[in-house]
Amino acid sequence: MATSLTRAQHLDGLRVALQAFARHAGSAGLEADVPTCPDWTVRRLIGHQGMVHRWAAANLRGQAIDVDATERAGRRSPDPVDWLRDGAIELVAAITEAPEDVRTIVFLNDAPRALDFWARRQCHETTIHAVDALAADLGRYPTSADTWIDPVVAIDGVDELLAGFMTRNKSRLRSADPLGIGVVAEESPNGWLVETSDRPAVVTAAPREEVTDRADVLLTGPAVAVYLTLWNRSDELEVEDGPTSRALAPWRRAPITWG
Repeated sequence: MATSLTRAQHLDGLRVALQAFARHAGSAGLEADVPTCPDWTVRRLIGHQGMVHRWAAANLRGQAIDVDATERAGRRSPDPVDWLRDGAIELVAAITEAPEDVRTIVFLNDAPRALDFWARRQCHETTIHAVDALAADLGRYPTSADTWIDPVVAIDGVDELLAGFMTRNKSRLRSADPLGIGVVAEESPNGWLVETSDRPAVVTAAPREEVTDRADVLLTGPAVAVYLTLWNRSDELEVEDGPTSRALAPWRRAPITWG
């Protein structure tokens, strides 16, 4: 799960995402529905994201928090958007103040060291949930053109999702018969071959030509569109009964959930 981005770049990505989150949450309103998170409102989305920021900060400090109580506090805050910002500030402080050799929980396969892991993870956590706030503001699933996301950040996020999340024992990305799913972002010279079976997926990063040659089905498009599609936040790459639709079918059965 290599990343070419620095910790500073991930923290900047978190900052940019938080600004977008606050902007779109404020525009949509706290009681607006979130199309990309069925049965959620913006208020609940803020409570969840702010809790995750505080939970991550507590992990880095060797502390524990009551996640349910923290989430409730965010929902009930007089100003949930300010509460969200405060949690992000706390998280960045925890990352920047912790010693380089801090030992704490990491939960993805082939993860970088703790500080780099948490900067990367919360960059993408916040980016994807900021897209949820955007969806609430728009009243629909967004397209990549609706977002602020840098393709470099998107490529890094695709790598984290595929190599880190989808290879875990708990991942539901399985298939009855072996299937090679190629994932290629147009802006990258490399891609990923995701080999599924009835066991945890095996993910290999390789030059895009090799991925294309070895894949049974292929998901390809602009990096941000691929990123949002794999996180189930956009449907712009889907064509009914086309090869992309077949490539995405296993993903729709394997969403990432909290806990």
